[in-house]
Amino acid sequence: MNTAKHIAIIMDGNGRWAEQQGKKRVKGHEAGAKIVKEITTYCSNNAEIERLTLYAFSTENWKRPRLEVEFLMKLLDNYLKNELEVYLQNNVRFEPIGDIRAFSKSLQKTIVMVQEKTAHCDGLVQSLALNYGAQDEIVRAVNSLKNTDS
Repeated sequence: MNTAKHIAIIMDGNGRWAEQQGKKRVKGHEAGAKIVKEITTYCSNNAEIERLTLYAFSTENWKRPRLEVEFLMKLLDNYLKNELEVYLQNNVRFEPIGDIRAFSKSLQKTIVMVQEKTAHCDGLVQSLALNYGAQDEIVRAVNSLKNTDS
């Protein structure tokens, strides 16, 4: 039987799900983070799955209400700090993709710290797409190519 080697998930609808349950949107985001932990652990225990990509925060998410964005930033920071030990125990290498420069210095530091501390792990690679958008990615790639020509 063939098993997927790369699983990609767009994390969308957590806030709407919470509202449909009569809860605040942030409760949906918290539930989504809990599910991410379960999915990551499952994938790390399945040797055939090599990579898990989670589209967690798009460049469009900055348009959400300020308090919701602030909550998402705190949730991400807490998630990464709490999951570091789980990543290490399960041999998961954390790899952010996207432009993290728009995040607070503190959150950037957490992201880089988790990436560096898991760099030696050679099991599952968990990629988190953070402040990521296709158009932004193309612009950054073109600018990068322009800078290498000089």
